[in-house]
Amino acid sequence: MPIGSFPPFSTLLFGATSLLGFHLATLFRNTVLPFISPGNPSRAVRQWPVLQLDDVNWLNDVFQRMQPDILLYCHAVCDVPKCEAFPDWAYEMNVQQVERVMAALPEQTRLVYVSSDHVFGGDGFYHEESRSCPISVYGQTRVEAEQLVLRRTGSLVIRAGLGIGGSPDGRTGHLDWLRYRTQRNLPITIIEDEFRSVVWQRDLAARVMTLAQSEETGIRHISATRAVSRVELANYLIGQFGIAATFKIESRHQQPAPHLGRVELASVYQGDLFCPLPSVLDG
Repeated sequence: MPIGSFPPFSTLLFGATSLLGFHLATLFRNTVLPFISPGNPSRAVRQWPVLQLDDVNWLNDVFQRMQPDILLYCHAVCDVPKCEAFPDWAYEMNVQQVERVMAALPEQTRLVYVSSDHVFGGDGFYHEESRSCPISVYGQTRVEAEQLVLRRTGSLVIRAGLGIGGSPDGRTGHLDWLRYRTQRNLPITIIEDEFRSVVWQRDLAARVMTLAQSEETGIRHISATRAVSRVELANYLIGQFGIAATFKIESRHQQPAPHLGRVELASVYQGDLFCPLPSVLDG
């Protein structure tokens, strides 16, 4: 749908076909104008405008028409194996597109960039002052994008772990991936030694929006009450949602692409905005 068909919104959301972006768009449909990635045919998102981040004129036109107060940037390629295989492509998608957007963004617009726990890699608790240590090309592109965003006055970088919830295409994200592969009798492998801060997508979306509308700047983490292993998570989701799945278990060291170990997000900040969200296993 053409941009001119939409009334002005105070918040634009780039990346509404990411899991978090999709939940932000549906949860805040009256305050957010979502933009989807090119080539996404999902029925759930086809009414939203399509990003054209390679086109500087398109970016200038969108920002001039909308004059948003906030840009929520959730757009990134998160396919770790593909990023490893095509690092130049990963850099273009995850770094250069951010740079292009920032060049066109009006000075008065607050930039909120949603990053990932993949900026870390070794086992441990990581807070906002921890040094980034990515182990993958994908993680490195996230670090470089963060550095770009932090050069802009008033910007906010939000790091989150693994969010669980439905996807626009019904097959991406851990929950729908389990369902999709089970329905089609496809093999399922779960990594036994990966632990993450795992929360429900709706809880995550609500916290992201609250932070976006706050006066916080710099880097902020969204933590969980505990780290959850991929095996614990799979068993919980299978039982909770009645998925008749069976899976084999392997180590992250058996995989061709890098996998996180035990990466648990924490925060040095105090207050309601920084209280850990309930882990998926805690409700």
